[in-house]
Amino acid sequence: MKQLPFDREKLEQIAAVYPTPFHIYDEEGIKKCVKELYGAFSWNKGFREYFAVKALPNPFILSLLSSLGCGCDCASLPELMLSDASGVNGERIMFSSNDTPLNEYECANALGAVINLDDISHIEMLDRLEHFPKTVCCRYNPGNAFSMTNDIMGHLADSKFGMTKPQLFDAMAILKTRGVKRFGIHSMLVSCAMESEYYPRLAKSLFELALEVKAKTGVTVSFLNLSGGLGIPYYPDQEPINIKAIGNAVKEEYEKTLVPAGMEVDIYTELGRYITGPYGYLVSRVIHKKQIYKNYIGLDACASDLMRPAMYGSYHHITVMGKENMPCDRLYDVTGSLCENNDKFAIDRLLPEVQTGDLVVIHDTGAHGHSMGYNYNGKLRSAELMYHKDGTVTMIRRAEKPSDYFATLDFSPYADKLLK
Repeated sequence: MKQLPFDREKLEQIAAVYPTPFHIYDEEGIKKCVKELYGAFSWNKGFREYFAVKALPNPFILSLLSSLGCGCDCASLPELMLSDASGVNGERIMFSSNDTPLNEYECANALGAVINLDDISHIEMLDRLEHFPKTVCCRYNPGNAFSMTNDIMGHLADSKFGMTKPQLFDAMAILKTRGVKRFGIHSMLVSCAMESEYYPRLAKSLFELALEVKAKTGVTVSFLNLSGGLGIPYYPDQEPINIKAIGNAVKEEYEKTLVPAGMEVDIYTELGRYITGPYGYLVSRVIHKKQIYKNYIGLDACASDLMRPAMYGSYHHITVMGKENMPCDRLYDVTGSLCENNDKFAIDRLLPEVQTGDLVVIHDTGAHGHSMGYNYNGKLRSAELMYHKDGTVTMIRRAEKPSDYFATLDFSPYADKLLK
């Protein structure tokens, strides 16, 4: 059974102050996860987690993670701004973008971020900066040479991300002529991997690549970024990955490949889903029941609050609060109110008998949940809350108002009527 940090009574108290729907995050769960990650890679002196801001772009979250030693993995100008506002700057920012406009490179460089180049042609963009960065990373795509893929990332030869090996060698050589002093290699090849061998296999390939780079270009690689990709147990019968065992397996590959060659590198990760995903919950209330050809449960949340089930067909476990021990013997589609038939959190899901007014919790929404929200149908994005160890709650993002939806019409003749 999926566990929750609160019971029905506590959640009703929270909902009395903060109307549903809302996302709520378990602060202690996030802290524990980060500490376990750093413990798993403590053998590497330079290890650092760069939290993937896209997973949960909230300055309260970023500040919490910063206090635990994490940096930020950014992919856009607003994410850079969020990181800086949260007290994360300098080389604690990894700027991993693609098809990047010049002004975003300028901002990253001004903040002192590590720029991770997606393509060799982007070196020309760096030439246009006020000063060329001294630390640069290059993103590698091995294509079909790495066989471990999944449906989210797709086959690597079809992926728009990263450079081929010959391009990476050429990029490193060019960057050396530009005066770069510190070099890194980055690669993300799988998303939401539950296989414990993913990181060790990726690490082995990057360790070998670092040796090739040195042999062919004379460049000594200073850090290797394993990026993200580690998954979480969305299904209640799944076991979480063993991060300690994964860290040890990466260490074994390090000692086999790099130590005999006399090379020391820092290991970085860019986890998002793994850090916050299991510790976020979308809380919603049942406002309708409908029976036609199927039985439908209508929530006050919709795909605008969590689009993963609609977009990917992803499974998110659902708990009906107060009915955790009742038999799940009723078959429902759990839906939202968008004018789209894919606006469903669950299809043919067995649940206990649900009544209007019940509180439901949709699990594992702490990454790519609220952050993927949108305003289709004029739906307004929900609040975000932080749940603390002592049972208190802090609002870390208010719910949107109609005036937020209309804010970009402030120039128009309709503004007076819309922005009241």
